Amino acid sequence: MIKTTPARIIQVILSAIVLFTVWLMFKITIPYFSFRYDIGFLLTKQAILHKAIWRWSFYIHIASSIFVLLFGIFQFIKPLLESFPKLHKLLGKAYVFIILFLSAPSGLVMAFYANGGIYAKISFVLISLLWWLFTFVAFLKIRDRKIKGHIDFMVRSYALTLSAITLRTYVLILPIFIHLHAKEMYTLVAWLSWVPNLIIAEVIIHFKVFK
Repeated sequence: MIKTTPARIIQVILSAIVLFTVWLMFKITIPYFSFRYDIGFLLTKQAILHKAIWRWSFYIHIASSIFVLLFGIFQFIKPLLESFPKLHKLLGKAYVFIILFLSAPSGLVMAFYANGGIYAKISFVLISLLWWLFTFVAFLKIRDRKIKGHIDFMVRSYALTLSAITLRTYVLILPIFIHLHAKEMYTLVAWLSWVPNLIIAEVIIHFKVFK
């Protein structure tokens, strides 16, 4: 019988919310693979669409991000971890590989072309580097069988993975309450998309929600 504890309830609620938002992200992402350049976010990147490195990075980033969002949440579902440890390891390895070799590097390339000016670019460069670093450290920890450290850095890594969702949430919500020029708004969103996520991650780590 599965024990019902406050931590387990929080895990279930968080997992359900993330799974729903991953589905929404999938719906948002699919239209881009028509490879048309006159839709959504690409309308703001017309000046650099001719750069092959940016186009490749964009499509690699949005495609791979769906997988890491999905694979990542299954790393924190305790019943799955306990009942299907081999699946947990397989999805964990896929999560690490995709971030280290696809998602973070492509995000770093995109960061240098980010909207919003230098401060937005700094934000996206930082998140790309930290995302790669936290994921790599999580891998090193589990390789050395340091379970607590592995969980802590996976929480930090996944908090940054979720910036894909929080960024789009702020883009939709903030203009309702705050009126700024496009450049200032994008810079604000660039930082809000991941800094609060890391703060929340540290709270989760402190209260051992996923232990």
